Amino acid sequence: MLLLSQVRSLHVWGVEQKDGGLRSECLWNIMRLTLDEALAVGSQLEIAAINGTDIIPLSPTLAAQCGYSMDSDPWGNTKVFVSLLGCYVDNQADETFNLGLRFQMYGDGLSKKVQRDVTETCSYSRWASREILCDRNYMEVSSRDLAVAPNSIWKMTFHTPDSKVMVLKDAHRAGYGAMTTPTRLVLRSPYNMPETYAEEVAGVPMEVFSVSTYYKQVRRLAIIVAAAACPTGGLVFTDEVITWYVPRRIPPLISSAFKILETHMGIDGQRLDKTMMAIRRYKLSITESHVVIELPVGSPDGYYKSHAPDYSYHITYTVEPMLELLWRAEDTQADTRYKVLFPITTPLMPRPPHVTEIPEQKVFNVLLGTFLHDVSLLNITFTTGVLTVTECNARGFDFQEHRFANSSKTFSLQVPFSDEVVLKHNPNPLTTVYFLPLVFGLLILPEQIPFPHPAELEASLEDVVLPTTTGFCDQDNFYISVKYGSQGDNFQIMMLHAGSWRELDTELYSLTDNNTHVSIVVPYTAPDTVFEAVQSDSIRARVDLLLLETPNMWQLNDLSLACNFPLTMTECYPNGTVTALAVKVESVRNLNPKYLTLSDQSCKPVFSNDRFAFFSFNLNSCGTTRTFFDNVMVYENEIAMHHSMGKHQSRKGLINPDYRHTVSCYYLVNDTETMAFRTRPRNSDPKADPGVGQLVVQMRLAQEVSYDIFYQTEDYPVVKYLQQPLYFEVELMRSTDPRIALVLENCWATLHEDRTTLPSWDLIVDRCENLDDRYIVFYPVVADARVHIPAHVKRFSVKMFTFTTDETVLKEQIFVHCDADLCDTTKPDGICSGQCASPLRNAKPLKPTDISQHRISSGPIILSDSSNFV
Repeated sequence: MLLLSQVRSLHVWGVEQKDGGLRSECLWNIMRLTLDEALAVGSQLEIAAINGTDIIPLSPTLAAQCGYSMDSDPWGNTKVFVSLLGCYVDNQADETFNLGLRFQMYGDGLSKKVQRDVTETCSYSRWASREILCDRNYMEVSSRDLAVAPNSIWKMTFHTPDSKVMVLKDAHRAGYGAMTTPTRLVLRSPYNMPETYAEEVAGVPMEVFSVSTYYKQVRRLAIIVAAAACPTGGLVFTDEVITWYVPRRIPPLISSAFKILETHMGIDGQRLDKTMMAIRRYKLSITESHVVIELPVGSPDGYYKSHAPDYSYHITYTVEPMLELLWRAEDTQADTRYKVLFPITTPLMPRPPHVTEIPEQKVFNVLLGTFLHDVSLLNITFTTGVLTVTECNARGFDFQEHRFANSSKTFSLQVPFSDEVVLKHNPNPLTTVYFLPLVFGLLILPEQIPFPHPAELEASLEDVVLPTTTGFCDQDNFYISVKYGSQGDNFQIMMLHAGSWRELDTELYSLTDNNTHVSIVVPYTAPDTVFEAVQSDSIRARVDLLLLETPNMWQLNDLSLACNFPLTMTECYPNGTVTALAVKVESVRNLNPKYLTLSDQSCKPVFSNDRFAFFSFNLNSCGTTRTFFDNVMVYENEIAMHHSMGKHQSRKGLINPDYRHTVSCYYLVNDTETMAFRTRPRNSDPKADPGVGQLVVQMRLAQEVSYDIFYQTEDYPVVKYLQQPLYFEVELMRSTDPRIALVLENCWATLHEDRTTLPSWDLIVDRCENLDDRYIVFYPVVADARVHIPAHVKRFSVKMFTFTTDETVLKEQIFVHCDADLCDTTKPDGICSGQCASPLRNAKPLKPTDISQHRISSGPIILSDSSNFV
């Protein structure tokens, strides 16, 4: 056994001695030893009494029987109270008292032991005739009797209130203490013994120990009747004050009139003077029935402790007041000193932690508290998992612990809205609700008791930036740009078609997405456009676009873009031929152009679809009228919808048509033009400088719509899935002349490499896409690092198909052929007006302004096994 130190000191009453965390005080008829947490190695502490050469371990039973009590707070601060009349105390004439104790402190294992022996001496001689001591685990009464002799106790009669007799040996064996000192008889009983009983006095529950002791004197037998009564209740609690009631008159102890001579209040056995009581806000008062002590909850003489019953945070407050009374019986003039050491712990007081949200831009700033100092935050559970405090800070959440002067603490946490642990949803298009559910994992020390505290944080901000739409037009197309908002591309692009919204057909239009914008090219003749009005040389078309968020069906933004596009509606030729174009406009929704006729209803369109009707007729036919105005001859006809007047009537006529379009041609009746010229001699005849050159046109198949990468010769045959887009580019090579333009006159597909074989399928007819094939798309060409003159390049796409007969595939391959014309852009008539300059195939004859025609082909392109199609 390792003996670290041995302390010896002589104490007079009330003087405190210290030795490195061990303090001792002589407090009248008791001794108090305090062991600080700093001395303890661990939570296990054993105390033994040193009696000469004997070491007697003080078990809880023996301690109560012999006048020892011990109490430790959860942090290891320990107080030991010893009655000066207790066992193993060296008593010198009831005036000087020597005590030896051995403290053994154990760490994590029994091998880690620290031992400290201490011997203390106290002096006390102001004994009252009767002294009653109520400690936390025993009741003690001592009476002065100068005639008592050592070891003279014979037997004891316990009053319960029935009588029960025991000889001294049996009383000791039962756990009672009985002994004599030079001048006193000492009796001691633990609480809740079979021979003690409960009694309520003035509303306060008391435990009573009453005994008659027989002891031997010379030639006679003497008897002393002694009793101790100790309070076990009498407490009233509020959130602010503890009130302790002790009966002013205790019948088991007082049988006649008495007078209170002294009243003292103390803490942990130590008396307090009036000044200290005032500072601590303690109150001691005497009423007719009670001695009353009031203690404010939270006084520094006690301590708070955390608890978590049912995982709910509570606290208690513990303090140990002392009441000491000295009264005198009027009949015997005998004094009684009555001392009660009464540890008090409040009932559990709920203290649910508060979660406070401190407003801050785009950050959850959380304050959790308040907790006592014995609470630690272990971890936090988020929707994505559990993070320790260290991991929270490493992630940038900025966790901090804040301690205050009163030993309480709070925890703060900052979580940015942008982190994935924060849930988000939008209750309306402009508002984002940020939601952070979390569970704080807390721990009560030193018991290591865990308990959770859930919290749900929510913030609502009008921070949504909606997508925006802009657009412009050229002579052929609408160009629409959609700029993403703060929610990215969480919307569908809808286009108005036939009066209802439908999702944008990405196969029909050219789309470009660069993660911040999406650009859309819509030809003005596209199915999703409407015609508002027509003039002689132009048409006004409109496209309506809507950005729709699903599944909430919120309309985020819209665009209605209307532009005028050049379009010749009527052309009058000198040979008397007229071509006229009728257009279905928005104001006449139910019009079917194929039912339009001229004034003579037998004159029907030479071409029509659901939007156009194209007429070609001679001025002396189809009901055309002629009128003369001065030197002008005017021919007029009318395009309209005609209806039969009745089932049995042969005459047909115009009945309030919804659509009328007048066709007019003006000719000068008499017109003379004069031309003059003159010549002058020249020195030589003009002649051209000879030159030799070659223009080359090539067709290539691109790998994707960006037209950046093309298949090479060694890549053929190219394998494609059914319906997979084929991106073709036709380019005029080796020319830098901007006056030359390339126009695709006709393109078609065949089953074999020979362009003249059958079967074949038209792709481009007379410069325009085949109206029977809705999957042909022209793409605009703009100048870039590779394309210097956009007029030299044409791009179009078709979807992979095969030739079949009776639903049987003839051969799983196709070849694509084109006739390309090169024209002079300085002569704007004819084909150089642009690719598909007229929306109607064969709308008018072309003037021969081309320079040359080239034939190009591409293939073979093989259809992949349909089982591979996804």
